Order: sequence, then C-alpha cells, then structure tokens
Amino acid sequence: GQLDSTCHAFVGETVVLPCTTSPPGELTLAKSMLYWQIGRRLVHFFQNGQDSLKAQDQQFQGRTSLFLDQMKHGNLSLKISNVQLPDDAEYICIYKQTGGHQTQKSKIKLNVSAPSRIEEPLSPSGQSQICSGSPKDVPCLAVLLLSFLLLVPLGVWHL
Repeated sequence: GQLDSTCHAFVGETVVLPCTTSPPGELTLAKSMLYWQIGRRLVHFFQNGQDSLKAQDQQFQGRTSLFLDQMKHGNLSLKISNVQLPDDAEYICIYKQTGGHQTQKSKIKLNVSAPSRIEEPLSPSGQSQICSGSPKDVPCLAVLLLSFLLLVPLGVWHL
C-alpha cells in the first residue's frame, strides 16, 4: 500500500514515527499486540501490556520506546533515539487485538540525513590561516591604522 506519513531526522536526533488506531478509543493493552518492523526485521514489539524485545533487531536495541501512558488512548507511535543513517527505511506499524480479527497497518517512511557541516573548522589558534603580504609589512599597517584612529577623533583629518 501507500505511505501514511513521512518523517525526517538528522543523525543523532530523536524522532517519533506516528501511528494511531482508527477510530481512536480505549484499547485494552493486555489484549493488544503491536509490531513495528522494517520488512521482516523487528524494530519494536509490544504484547500483553508490555514490551517484548527479545527478537528485536540489534540495530535498534536500547534506542526504541513507546508512549505507554498514551497507548490505551490509541497512540502507538514509536520513538527512536540517536537516529543513525541505516535507520532510513520504510517502517510498518501493525496493531492487532488478541482474539479480534481486525488488523490495522500504517506505513511510515523515515528519511535520515547526515548533519550538515556549518563551516570549516578554524585553526588551533582560533584564527583562519589566510595571510597576505609578508610579516615585515605588518608594522607599517599597524602604524597607518593607529595614525588614522588618532587623527579622526582629533579632527585633524581634513582634506
């Protein structure tokens, strides 16, 4: 089927992949099964009122969580912390009620980008290494600048 939503995140960020039951209502968590997966890889599994992460894909261990306090109201969203480039994928949220025949599915695409570099790092001294002219010119420039700074306040700078 088609995508229900698309999310964007940068490497290292935390992202929430949205998934809600329709129609929203009170869910009996003790009789609920929730799968988050990429293809056949298990990203997060919840059943009988608790997380069941024994079969969780190693790539996601320790980085996924559900909103347990909001699940009974139909919020089945998945939080992934410390997002990595390999997390870029199409996720499927599958919800089943034990004993029920209805299965709800959502597809969410996660696009992960590497953080953009703001600017090139400065040299260790904190100064950029762009120099022009030879070192012997520096005192002349300093004297010229100093003269200008002194003359302007004195009002001597008339042409």
